[in-house]
Amino acid sequence: MAEQQQFYLLLGNLMSPDNNVRKQSEETYDTIPGQTKITFLLHAVRDPSAAEEVRQMAAVLLRRLLSSSFEEIYPGLTVDMQTAIKTELLTSIQQETSPNIRKKVCDIAAELSRNLIDDDGNNQWPEVLKFLFDSVNSDNVGLREAALHIFWNFPGIFGNQQQHYMDVIKRMLVQCMQDQANPQIRTLAARAASSFVLSNESNSVLLKHFADLLPGILQAVNESCYQGDDSVLKSLVEIADTAPKYLRPNLEATLQLCLKLCADGNLPNMQRQLALEVIVTLSETAAAMLRKHTDVVAQSVPQMLAMMVDLEEDEDWAMADELEDDDFDSNAVAGESALDRIACGLGGKIILPLIKQHIRQMLQNPDWKYRHAGLMALSAIGEGCHQQMEAILNETVISVLHFCADPHPRVRYAACNAIGQMATDFAPTFQKKFHDKVISALLQTMDDQSNPRVQAHAAAALINFTEDCPKSLLIPYLDSLLQHLNVIMVAKLQELFQKGTKLVLEQVVTSIASVADTAEEKFVPYYDLFMPSLKHIVEIAVQKELRLLRGKTIECISLIGLAVGKEKFMPDAYAVMQLLLKTQTDFNNLDDDDPQISYMISAWARMCKILGKDFQQYLPVVMGPLLKTASIKPEVALLDTQDMENISEDDGWEFVNLGDQQSFGIKTAGLEEKSTACQMLVCYAKELKEGFVEYTEQVVKLMVPLLKFYFHDGVRVAAAESMPLLLECARVRGPEYLTQMWLFMCDALIKAIGTEPDSDVISEIMHSFAKCIELMGDGCLNNEHFEELGGILKGKLEEHFKNQELRQAKRQDEDYDEQVEETLQDEDENDVYILTKVSDVLHSVFSSYKEKVLPWFEQLLQLIVQLICPNRPWADRQWGLCIFDDVVEHCSPSSFKYAEYFLRPMLQSLCDSSPEVRQAAAYGVGVMAQYGGENYRPFCTEAIPMLVRVIQAADSRSKENINATENCISAVGKVMRFRPECANVNEILPHWISWLPLNEDKEEAVHTFDFLCDLIESNNPIVLGPDNSNLPKLFLIIADGVANESVKSEDACSKRLANVVRQVQVSGGLWSQCVATLSETQQKAIQDLLNAA
Repeated sequence: MAEQQQFYLLLGNLMSPDNNVRKQSEETYDTIPGQTKITFLLHAVRDPSAAEEVRQMAAVLLRRLLSSSFEEIYPGLTVDMQTAIKTELLTSIQQETSPNIRKKVCDIAAELSRNLIDDDGNNQWPEVLKFLFDSVNSDNVGLREAALHIFWNFPGIFGNQQQHYMDVIKRMLVQCMQDQANPQIRTLAARAASSFVLSNESNSVLLKHFADLLPGILQAVNESCYQGDDSVLKSLVEIADTAPKYLRPNLEATLQLCLKLCADGNLPNMQRQLALEVIVTLSETAAAMLRKHTDVVAQSVPQMLAMMVDLEEDEDWAMADELEDDDFDSNAVAGESALDRIACGLGGKIILPLIKQHIRQMLQNPDWKYRHAGLMALSAIGEGCHQQMEAILNETVISVLHFCADPHPRVRYAACNAIGQMATDFAPTFQKKFHDKVISALLQTMDDQSNPRVQAHAAAALINFTEDCPKSLLIPYLDSLLQHLNVIMVAKLQELFQKGTKLVLEQVVTSIASVADTAEEKFVPYYDLFMPSLKHIVEIAVQKELRLLRGKTIECISLIGLAVGKEKFMPDAYAVMQLLLKTQTDFNNLDDDDPQISYMISAWARMCKILGKDFQQYLPVVMGPLLKTASIKPEVALLDTQDMENISEDDGWEFVNLGDQQSFGIKTAGLEEKSTACQMLVCYAKELKEGFVEYTEQVVKLMVPLLKFYFHDGVRVAAAESMPLLLECARVRGPEYLTQMWLFMCDALIKAIGTEPDSDVISEIMHSFAKCIELMGDGCLNNEHFEELGGILKGKLEEHFKNQELRQAKRQDEDYDEQVEETLQDEDENDVYILTKVSDVLHSVFSSYKEKVLPWFEQLLQLIVQLICPNRPWADRQWGLCIFDDVVEHCSPSSFKYAEYFLRPMLQSLCDSSPEVRQAAAYGVGVMAQYGGENYRPFCTEAIPMLVRVIQAADSRSKENINATENCISAVGKVMRFRPECANVNEILPHWISWLPLNEDKEEAVHTFDFLCDLIESNNPIVLGPDNSNLPKLFLIIADGVANESVKSEDACSKRLANVVRQVQVSGGLWSQCVATLSETQQKAIQDLLNAA
């Protein structure tokens, strides 16, 4: 008894407001053995004489214990003890008089049930099911509530008996939803029904069977909202998110209810926003279904706009120097976000016609709030209505610019916002069409001294404009732009000293950086105008509230340095590095989320790009903080629904719903900084190469585990990118060190290819893996590696075919429309991109291992053959052929044993309607001639007339066909060069010369020039012509090749071509005859060739 009293005391202390007392109690609590904890906690929950809050605390702790440590504790209890716990819980629910405690005991019972369903789906606590049935039919309202609460908390409680009890479950829910006397039962039953639907989201038969519960759920949504309870409405949002098809039979009723709630000004904002959220979520999860109800969408648009008008008058708005984060609970922000999402979800074809007239009227309204909302709405729909707005961009921009001079500062702000957004959404068309009007309007608005917040936003819009502005467009404005920015910067620097205000200065500094970034070397004349002031800001802006200003200024200096180049920047580089390092010495005192961190880290990386090898001396100082930031570990927590109520997303937490009333929470502070730091490590490895070798071991140990850092895609991409670069850095340490490093990363890379969930990231990982194999070469993979890689690649190819089938099925769906087709096309492109990476990996394996790897490849053979079937989409055939091209190029003559699978399709593909397929097939013929061996001779002969036909086709040189055509020309050249017996060389050669040079495909161009050199050096009479009369023509070909960079000075053939030119140079008359036909550019190209060789 005394022990139990002590335990009560401990529970009291766990709730103490005093941190120290609480911390000490937590430590004591953690030392109590699990089985003892269960006994004490259960006793406390059941003890009616204990204080209510102590009993509640005990109930919460017992539920958590079962949730987090079930496997460690429960199986070790005696059978009697286990039975006692089950009985106690059910008795407690029946006897408990406090509704709060009863609810918490129900949570414990649900948690225990969740853990007592075995792997086969048997519920090892059959008594709880009997209890549910008895309670739901009881006259005691408290027991009916308890049964529903348990079922809501754990809808999977029936385990493998669910199918058997389906009708009983349905009857139970319907009966409770119709309980006229007890509204709380109706609400709970609706939540339980929703929970059940959500936990069976993919079971379409069950969803159909339960469709007639939806009207009851909707009725409960309506009733509960007017009772101040939005829990059922939240359930409806979840259904819209994860099981939208469940709503289809009653979609009209669902939408009408949500519209009604959203429009009701008497309801709290939060509930109105949740009602709107149902419609907006459906536009994302079931767009095609919602597009059939445009009338409802048409009614919801004015609702969103009305929310956006709900703004406060704020006297101090224009002078605010700190930008508060948007108040995400406000109607204005919610309305704008909803509009943005519904435009992206349903597309501009539907949304723009519905909203155009409303916005037009709002912009003419005398009340500033309407004009503000109209402009913000234009910003919000730009992304989703991109195509349709492009058609009316002219009138839109002219209309918006007019508001830059609106009498109300917040309308001017909204106009700047719209300009900035359009500059991003419609780049570079927007910049090309409206540069003169936009730049002058923004510069004028930036002069608005009495409204700093408007000034700052005009500067922000200018940043968006210049970021995507083609350099040639910006140059004419450079002088007026920079003089203007300088005047404002100087004025605002004064204000910083006098009043401490900094908002405009922060944005102006970034505007300068953005202009420099676009202008590049054209910024040189203005360098001395800005650099002294910028360095001054970094020196003086040391207070905490100036951290962001200092960070942005550091960014600006480094971007200017990068723009003007090493020569101009060098005199300041040392001083700037000292300034940065001074910040850096205080680096250890910076908070994890100090904005300076990511600016500093990015600035060092730019300094590294500017200084090149000279940066190495600074590595010892910068690497410490960089590694520290790259190693940030985020705070994470596994929470259940009850715990989540105490943590809000405003505290920097984000949640992922895992189902079963559980959520995964992560505190996002420091994640962006971590990602930046990882990207900068990649940059150092790339720039410094062997100069980075000292750090390769530390960095590889940090990066390899980050391939599994699922909280941030950018971190995983950087980790993948770093691998081949680190191997290159490590090369100087010799083969043993290099092999050890490769072994450390190889397993993790292969596993990451198998487990990575995001398609953009997986393509990066595969690309890096392929680069590593090319770098390490033959012998870098052992048998286990090969086995695992084979299984993964096989899986990727099978998934590729499966996804295509799923897309075909979606085309048969009743909601299929042209917007769905667009989405399917995007998915298809994604899939094909992964296929290209599979091809990259195979290419690296073939080129490193040659024919030794063919037995391993055979497990994939049938899948690759499937890719080149004539009925497959062109991209499949293209990449299937590319893989066989590699087999021929790297694994011949053994490759011929697979000829039955690919030779016919390859030759037939030479005349395919898709240029990409023709290109892959032509390349294949070229490698057959060059590497294939004797067996391929007849096929080279057969291919020649087909290749010639493609080259001589009327549109063979059009933009879409040129690459395929050039591959055909190269293939003809390779057959004549390596298999002359397969072609009538004398007949074909004059034609072949007339097809040169190749300008698009630089790799193939080198092959053709090599062959041309062979022919000229051997004095081939057909090529040179009688009395060398073809030489002027050959000069033209060579000059064009050099001018188009098809021949580079590092290519071996450039020396040979230079020799040809020199021989002609010696014979005066012929030389002047050859040069006379060349244009100025071509003559310069010939001169460059001679100088370089």
